[in-house]
Amino acid sequence: MRFFLILFFLFTTYNTKADSPLTSIKFSTAYYDNDYIQVARQAGGILSVKLMSFLADKTISVDIKMAIINELGWRVEGKDNYRKFLNYLIQNKIIGSRWSIKKLPADIILCLAYLKAMDNYFNVKRAIRLTAQAEEKSPESYTVCLISALIKAQKAMTDDWCEVYRLTDNVRKNKTLKKDMRPEASEIIFLYMDAYKNDCK
Repeated sequence: MRFFLILFFLFTTYNTKADSPLTSIKFSTAYYDNDYIQVARQAGGILSVKLMSFLADKTISVDIKMAIINELGWRVEGKDNYRKFLNYLIQNKIIGSRWSIKKLPADIILCLAYLKAMDNYFNVKRAIRLTAQAEEKSPESYTVCLISALIKAQKAMTDDWCEVYRLTDNVRKNKTLKKDMRPEASEIIFLYMDAYKNDCK
């Protein structure tokens, strides 16, 4: 199964380079055996209360949370999952206000960053500021660093395709990071991102 999955992404990756990291990479398929991801598959791209409870749950690992958001995707016109989740956090007194985001743990801050980026991949400035907070709180997490790199790579798409490659490659080369993502998921990410390697001189 894993062999055919890799073959599929090898075929599709090099035909979608003109797209972008946030719109082209679907690593959630590596987690389809997980019940949380199956709930996300049925959500039609919109965060439900149940899914938001998963994202806020301290017992659910960061890679599962990122796979949930990845499965929701970006192809839903007019969605605002970032604001929905932020309001959920405030209404459930997990934070006092939007100004308290920096007090959240790294995984929840990263959820907000990834949701923000997927809501509007044309403007990821706010998402990048949030990734900086997540990385500061959890600099050892492979998942935190890799998803942060994907969001930064989205911005780099406008002027430096070599930087698009380097951002995620630097995470791959960092052997000090704690590998808290399934290898199959990171393989899917790198199969796409490595298409930009030839843009580095």
